Amino acid sequence: MCGIVGFVGNEQAAPILLDSLSKLEYRGYDSAGIAVRDDDKEVEVVKAKGRLKGLFEKTNGGNAVLGTCGIGHTRWATHGEPSELNAHPHCSDDRNVVGVHNGIIENYLELKEKLTKSGYSFCSQTDTEVAVKLVDYYYKKYNEGPVDAIARSMMRIRGSYALAILFKDHPHKIYVARKDSPMIIGISNGNSYIASDVPAILKYTRSVYYIGNLEIACLTGGDVEFFNIDREPIEKKLTEIKWDAEAAEKGGYEHFMMKEIHEQPKAVQDTFNSVVKDGVIDFSSVGLTDEEMKRFSQIYIVACGSAYHVGVVAQYVLENMAKVPVRVELASEFRYRDPIIDENGLVIIISQSGETADSLAALRLAKERGVKTLGIVNVVGSSIAREADNVFYTLAGPEIAVATTKAYSTQLIACYLLAIKLAQVKETIDENEYSECIKEIASLPEKIQKILEDKERIQWFAAKVANSKDVFFIGRGIDYAISLEGSLKMKEISYIHSEAYAAGELKHGTISLIEDGTLVIGVLTQSALYEKTISNMVEVKSRGAYLMGLTAYGNYNIEDTADFTVYIPRTDTRFATSLAVVPLQLLGYYVSVARGLDVDKPRNLAKSVTVE
Repeated sequence: MCGIVGFVGNEQAAPILLDSLSKLEYRGYDSAGIAVRDDDKEVEVVKAKGRLKGLFEKTNGGNAVLGTCGIGHTRWATHGEPSELNAHPHCSDDRNVVGVHNGIIENYLELKEKLTKSGYSFCSQTDTEVAVKLVDYYYKKYNEGPVDAIARSMMRIRGSYALAILFKDHPHKIYVARKDSPMIIGISNGNSYIASDVPAILKYTRSVYYIGNLEIACLTGGDVEFFNIDREPIEKKLTEIKWDAEAAEKGGYEHFMMKEIHEQPKAVQDTFNSVVKDGVIDFSSVGLTDEEMKRFSQIYIVACGSAYHVGVVAQYVLENMAKVPVRVELASEFRYRDPIIDENGLVIIISQSGETADSLAALRLAKERGVKTLGIVNVVGSSIAREADNVFYTLAGPEIAVATTKAYSTQLIACYLLAIKLAQVKETIDENEYSECIKEIASLPEKIQKILEDKERIQWFAAKVANSKDVFFIGRGIDYAISLEGSLKMKEISYIHSEAYAAGELKHGTISLIEDGTLVIGVLTQSALYEKTISNMVEVKSRGAYLMGLTAYGNYNIEDTADFTVYIPRTDTRFATSLAVVPLQLLGYYVSVARGLDVDKPRNLAKSVTVE
């Protein structure tokens, strides 16, 4: 969470900082600030509470703040309420050190007490101010320069951080450091850039460095030096970012979320094409061999949020096809219960950003236990991608809206293809089923496009139910997994209380919540479970529920039960999630629009959860 940017070079920094922050506002929008300086002037700090618009107005779009070196920050509050005082950047008492920070410093109270005894005073409630003043403390105590001061501070700080720091004595330089929080460094034409995420600098450069854990960098115009925590110089290779800068813009859509919903056919196709050649799954780019896959006796899928919901779908598909037991784990719980992990197992970590803190911690635990790890991630060079033994890159491109859509859909494709390949290797499907499954997945992009062409019906229904107080999503088997994601989409962007339930669990307590007009959405894509879910829908309708049904073409008797029905094209029921989720994404979107809410930046949420 939180977004960091920085610029040093031969142009005015403030307009570039503000433009870059606008690409990162999805990471936090409680407050924002910049710090800019010229070689011979004091650092000028400007901060504003609320959305980035306030900072634009205060600085006249950056034109009122002069200087060619600066750092910026957009905040998602963790320590201290959203306010101008708590906004970044923060300064040492004499403004010798100015810095911004993404992450959580777990021992900040202990450090704050130490610094207070050393004569420092604090004006904010943030852990960031403590970090900045700790750097200043070591800089003055040992007088060995910025890299030494930062390294000493890193050895004292417990937690996660990405830091960008300006020193009064070192004009035209930015110093950065990281542990567990994302940061990239770009260079181009005598200019250097830093950012928490790729979209912030795509406009300016595609040549980037990835700074590793417990590493420090010093940026000047067009040049970067790297150091390890022992202050020793280290070498880094430049990486070229393949994303198109235009992909990070709205492209004529009112919101990024709607743009990204419409990008799903291409994202699914691109991810499919990355590992399927002439109708054959080729995992050479993933790095998993047939011999390795044959040995997997257990699979653990670890993820958070929507990625966890992908895991729930994958559990059904993998067990059905490959006959391998699968456990799906919430990353935030996985390592805290000292899990028993089969040494012949595979731990799959699913994360759009590749920086999700809990998922990264789970990955590291699995590696400590000596278990094979596979990352399914969307961002090349991200922490999970670098640390996992093998990586399956989903080719969703940049996803800006906080509520994931296309990244979720590409993660599903990755899991389907993994299941088919594993089943082939373990000989639990024959060559005919193998070919038919690949052919069916290849047809999904066209079928998703057909659903998008009929979105006006969903828009009409969304306007009708936009004032709902409670919504329940129900389904069985894979339909329950679909319900989980549909419910999350509804609640996170419309702020309507929403829950997903395995339909058979309704009578074990939940049905007591049904009253006249309660919206219940039944998902019925699994033909073997269709009649049972219809029965559950009849139960809630008899208690006053207003029903929406979501099913495949051909199941027309649902209209005798549901008040409104959405149909999706028929497909192999194991892959139905890829189609069924699209109307639920659209429903959540249109309900949010009807309620006049900020679809792309829902309150209290950030795109990448890089802190625990």
